[in-house]
Amino acid sequence: MTRQTTMDDEPIDLPLPLDQPKPAPRCGVCAALARQGAKAVATGDYSKATDCNIEIRNHPHSRRRS
Repeated sequence: MTRQTTMDDEPIDLPLPLDQPKPAPRCGVCAALARQGAKAVATGDYSKATDCNIEIRNHPHSRRRS
């Protein structure tokens, strides 16, 4: 009979965290998210800070056509 285990045989290799995203210049949404993220870090809410970083990275910035 084989022994069942819930652990993997090999260790898990996690990548380093991503760098802080830079808010797009003159974007009010990105600026607000950066402020919220900084406040979240200051209060120890790293989950919210991560959510803000993801939103900044994924926020669409349309280019104006001339």
